[in-house]
Order: sequence, then structure tokens, then C-alpha cells
Amino acid sequence: MASLTPANLSATLFTLCGFPGLEMVHHWIGIPIFSAYLVAALGNCTILYIVWTEPSLHQPMYYFLAMLATTDLGLCLTTVPTVMGVLWFQLRKISKHACIAQLFIVHSFSFMESAVLFAMALDRFLAICYPLRYTLLLTTSRVVRIGLVLLLRSTLLLVAPMVFLQRFPYCPGATLSHSYCLHQDVIRLACANTVFNTFYGLIVILLTLGSDLLFIFISYSLILKAVLGMTSGDEGHRKALGTCVSHLCAVLVFYVPVLGLSVVHRFGRHASPLLHVVMGNIYILLPPLMNPIIYSIKTKQIYSRILRMVSLKRV
Repeated sequence: MASLTPANLSATLFTLCGFPGLEMVHHWIGIPIFSAYLVAALGNCTILYIVWTEPSLHQPMYYFLAMLATTDLGLCLTTVPTVMGVLWFQLRKISKHACIAQLFIVHSFSFMESAVLFAMALDRFLAICYPLRYTLLLTTSRVVRIGLVLLLRSTLLLVAPMVFLQRFPYCPGATLSHSYCLHQDVIRLACANTVFNTFYGLIVILLTLGSDLLFIFISYSLILKAVLGMTSGDEGHRKALGTCVSHLCAVLVFYVPVLGLSVVHRFGRHASPLLHVVMGNIYILLPPLMNPIIYSIKTKQIYSRILRMVSLKRV
């Protein structure tokens, strides 16, 4: 049996990256980041609790909102152990298998979030453009089926590249660009031909995030056309615009960091390592943190329920 040398061992371990040059203040940096995780988790749990316990919110729009909160909560719970492990406990080593499992879950939730945002755009399109048929077109059973299809799409497309990642040999002393694992970050550390993963990853992104964003744009173009066709004094005019604002904000909060991180990974090889870390944390934390705030402020039913919960606690 061959002896287990440090070189062999390092090929099965990856090194996670904190904030380069700021290692001495990692414990201080961890305080606001952990606080953001707590706020994000609390906010999404609150959304889920309100939708679950409020009968008036048992409607397609809020079912999709609950799916969005679930994906955001999943992103938080998946990444917080390694992020805080690096910042507070200097736990920078992660095994290859644990890293690949983490990136599979992270990318699955990311694809799921994109798909849910598309489903929410479809929901708003049907509610505004076909209000009389809305309840017939989006029944509870159909919403459940849509959720299952989106979940399968978000996971099955990732199986093939994950199999290849497990089989690739990795260069000793491999160091990642973030404090959690991403496919585009791990693939550059492989000491093998990674053409399949590179092109497959690009195709998957175009078929998922790209097509979702395109359909969201088409949906809101049709919604805008329908709204502009209403009379300016129509109550439906104001209400229709109000229900779309929060969703458009959620779309921007998700896609802007995704595009920013993709640009940094593909074209920012000579950029500061600190930029990679900052963009990685924005990508993973901004949507879970902002979505509950956006929907709590912009959705009257959720806002009023939160006020009732706070007033009861004061009593």
C-alpha cells in the first residue's frame, strides 16, 4: 500500500479563502456577516410562517413567495457553516467530497431561485392579463406540480458536472477564491481536461438563468402593455403596478449579483482577490437578506400581519 504523503492528502483537500490581507480582523468582519445571516434566516422564516398560518394568503402568489423564501433559507444554511468557520475559527480546509456536495446544493438553490422568479412573473402575468381565468389556470395542485418540476430541473441538470468533478484529480495545495464552494471556482483547480464541464456549465446557465430572465422580460413587457391599456383612474391600474414592484426588485436583487460574480470569475483573473471574496458574499447574502424586506414592505397583507405579530408581542 502506498504511503499517504502530504501531497496526496492536499489533493483531496481544498483551502477556503477569507478576506485576503484582512486575516487579522476576520473575527470583526464575521460579526456583520453573521448578523446578516441571522436577519436573512429570521426574515425568510417569518415569511414562511405567515404564509403557512394566514388562510387569506393561501393563494398562488404567496405559495411562490414561500418557495422563494425556502430557497433563500437554503442558501443561508448551506453556506453559513464554512463562511463563519473561516472567519471565526480559521477552519479553512474542506474535503473534496464536502466541497462538491456544497456547490451542488448552492447551485441547485440558485437555479431554483431563478426558476421561482420566472414562475412569479408568470403568476403576475396571468393575474393581470387574465384576471377572470386566473384561479382556474393556477390551482393549488398546479402550483405544487410547477414547484416539483422546477426542483427537478434545478437538480438534474447538475448531476453530470458533479460526477466529473468527483472524478477529476486536483492539484496539491488547491486554494479557492471564496469561503464556500462554487463550480466555476473548483473547476479551475482540476489537473485534467475540463472542457466538458466548462461548456456544459455555460449551456446550463443559458438554458436556466438565461431563459428564465428572457421569459421574465417577456412577461413584464406583456404586463406593461396590459397596464398601459387601462384607464389612468382605474383602481386596477394602481394595484397592478403595486403587485409587480416587489417582484421586479427581487429580480434585480438576484440577477445583478449573479451577473457581477460571473463577470468577475470569467474576466477578472487579474482583479484583486478581495473583489472575488466580496462579490461572492454579496451573491450569497443579498437575495436572502433583501427579499423578505422587499416583500414585507411592498406586500400589504404580509406587512399588516407582521405589524399584528409585533403588537401582540408588546402586549
